[in-house]
This record gives sequence, structure tokens and C-alpha cells, in this order.
Amino acid sequence: MQQLRKQEGMGARALEFAILTAARSGEVRGATWNEIDLDQAIWIIPGERMKAKKEHRVPLSEDGVALLRGLPRLADAEYLFPNTKGNLLSDMTLTAVLRRMEVPVTAHGFRSTFRDWAAERTNYPREVAEMALAHVLENKVEAAYLRTDMFEKRRRMMRDWAKFCATTTLPALGTTVTPIGSAA
Repeated sequence: MQQLRKQEGMGARALEFAILTAARSGEVRGATWNEIDLDQAIWIIPGERMKAKKEHRVPLSEDGVALLRGLPRLADAEYLFPNTKGNLLSDMTLTAVLRRMEVPVTAHGFRSTFRDWAAERTNYPREVAEMALAHVLENKVEAAYLRTDMFEKRRRMMRDWAKFCATTTLPALGTTVTPIGSAA
């Protein structure tokens, strides 16, 4: 994150926001100012922009709010992270940021990292992490009875995730990351 925060441009800010929110890159690239309530620290993504076609409320950490407050507001741009013409960023923009940084990962991989962090390093229930990722519960009975989006628990989780992302040194987990396509 420290290296990413040194990068210039809307693509870098969009990637940072994607990491902090554990959102899909398309959701981030399509985010508009009218979906954001900075005072309440919430991003409400309409159902038509979600993979599951269901509205998703995303609690914003202090770092996420600070990132948004620091963004330049282009006159007629509705997007949080517009390209230079005020339009939607390309679907390759976040990947291009990672390539320039020479980091052999994908933007989507940070969602997996978030899920691993929640499972390995926290006591948050599995359901809270799955809701943060806007995953649909596969168990139909469980889905029928679970009518909350656990927003306040997710708010605490996203605060803790932002703190984790800001950490510079991490103890080893005993795992290694092998880039796809490597000969390891």
C-alpha cells in the first residue's frame, strides 16, 4: 500500500479504493459521487451494478473516506475515478498500475487476500467476510433466514482491514505466493 500510495493518477487511486473496500474493480471503476455519503462513511452500490443484481452497502474506513476527500472533482465527471476525459476508466487501468509497479498480482487477487486475512488473522465470522465481498449465500435455507447485511460488524471489519493494509511489516504466515505461470 505504501508503494501504491506513491503512484500518481486515478488508476492508482481506484486500485487503492478497491483494496480498501474489497470491491470488484468494475464496481470501483463505475462508482459515482451520488453513491457516496462521506459524512456517514458509506458507499451504496445499486443492484444493477452488482454481480448478484442486489444493492450492496459498503462501509468506508477512515482511509477510504480520506482517499475520496483527497480526490480532485472534475467539473462534469460523475465518476469517482474518471479517465482524463471524465469517462469510465478502462478495465485494464488497475492492471496497468500493478504492471508499472512490477507487482506480479491481479487487482482481483486483493479480494482473495481480504478473504484470507479475515479467515486467518481475525475472529470475524465467515458470513461477515462473505457479505463484505457481496457473495451470495449458497445455502438457500440460511439465505432465507439471514435478513441482515451485518453492516456494523462489516464497518469494524473494514476498519481493521484498512489498518492491516497500512501495516509495513508482517509476520510470516508460513505460505508462499507463486505467480500464475511461474515455473515454481
